[in-house]
Amino acid sequence: MNDSRRNTATEFSYILQRQNDHQTHQQQGQQQQQLQLQQQQQQQRPQQSSQQQQRQQQQRAGGGDAMSGDTLSSLPQASFNYINSIVGSCVIGIPYALHRAGFGLGLVLLILVAYITDYSLILMVRCGHICGRFSYPGIMEAAYGKYGYYLLSLLQFMYPFLAMISYNVVVGDTLSKVLVRFFPSWGDSMGAVRLGVVFFVTVGVVVPLCLYKNVSRLARASFVSLACVVFILFAVILKLMSGDYKVTDTAESWRFANSDLIPATGIMVFAFMCHHNTFLVYQSMREATMERWEKVTHISIGFAWTVAALFGIAGYSTFRALSQGDLLENYCWDDDLMNFSRVLFSVSILLTFPIECFVSREIVRALVHRFVLKEPISEFTQDKDPSLEKGAEIDEYSKAITLAIVFSAFIISPMTDCLGSVLELNGLLAAIPLAYILPGLAYIQMEPHALFSREKLPALGLVVFGAVVTILGAAVLLPGLMGDDCRSDIVMGYCKHESQNATMRN
Repeated sequence: MNDSRRNTATEFSYILQRQNDHQTHQQQGQQQQQLQLQQQQQQQRPQQSSQQQQRQQQQRAGGGDAMSGDTLSSLPQASFNYINSIVGSCVIGIPYALHRAGFGLGLVLLILVAYITDYSLILMVRCGHICGRFSYPGIMEAAYGKYGYYLLSLLQFMYPFLAMISYNVVVGDTLSKVLVRFFPSWGDSMGAVRLGVVFFVTVGVVVPLCLYKNVSRLARASFVSLACVVFILFAVILKLMSGDYKVTDTAESWRFANSDLIPATGIMVFAFMCHHNTFLVYQSMREATMERWEKVTHISIGFAWTVAALFGIAGYSTFRALSQGDLLENYCWDDDLMNFSRVLFSVSILLTFPIECFVSREIVRALVHRFVLKEPISEFTQDKDPSLEKGAEIDEYSKAITLAIVFSAFIISPMTDCLGSVLELNGLLAAIPLAYILPGLAYIQMEPHALFSREKLPALGLVVFGAVVTILGAAVLLPGLMGDDCRSDIVMGYCKHESQNATMRN
């Protein structure tokens, strides 16, 4: 199955190298008959692989059989799968990022982040071709050994865990507004309503989904999640064109540049973060080559940038300097179209939450196996079929890990009402190192040319850019979190004005 997915000379030579190393290791202390048998097997395997490659070429020339067509993705299908993994809930924070950076400079920064992300995704697959390991943990272990694997594990746990906290913040903010629409008296105690919503959603929806044995089936709901995001985008554009929200311009409304460039960068990188799915999409491609992968990456990042830019321009043009970290917070509580959008957004998030929880749980499980059961790191950096891994049985201690992660996110989420702060924190401390710093460092370590050669200079620039933004962002953002006075129960001034006008008309 793996041979049918890996069609490059580098990958095939790596498989042969592993077979030869394994056979050489078993030659010690064995009898002559066993040695001859292994040599015969060694001669047969390349022939079988060659025959298999010939069958694959014949299938591609003639369209292939039904099983091959269902298993491997064409270039458009791979692009769509990648778009699903990129476009998500973080796009609603783009108008807030434009407010932090300034409208003009923010759009320029959005283009820059998309371009750098495109390069880093291509760089990761190049690293895989160099070392023959087609997984993120695999290339980090190949480049920096166990320490690279441990650093990646820490960041890969931090990123989805902070994402789960942001999901709780969004669900609490959005669904509480919908409930107040039906029960207006609850608006006097929004804090309690918000906490109750997060608690009941966690217990009644999130925990059962996260304990679901076959989580891979939930990944197929990514199309539903993408459809929800597209619907919300159309609703945001419709509200802009209708002119329902009349916001007074201030001196900051259309300012070209602001000083909060670093936090805005964190939000934008978070919106384009998809590096954990890179090799899953690459290995699912039919005739996977670097040229075809570059096309998939360009198409996917280009589409994701278009969606993010439309969200940013439409949202910011509507609310300008009043844009919130969660764009849906800007809309009035009695706006039925946007309340429906809030429900769709919550559904989209709840379909994504279990997958993020699975990533965090598997990181903890791998560390337990490593330090408690003393299993080698290579056991967890081998390329595996993710559908089989996600469909594995959940044992008792895995359930305990899952519950600990879910309820830890629930306990932390009420500490802030600001989605923008969580997006900035995750983008600066986890997304930028995962997207820029680690791929660049891996390529610099494995590429044979000199450090300042033409081949390595772009990767070096990627590492420097990521490191500078992360360090400056941590210095600016972390002290500000202590005095965070953001609240989600505040009714915007223009909503109060519209409510008073409606009362007078009645």
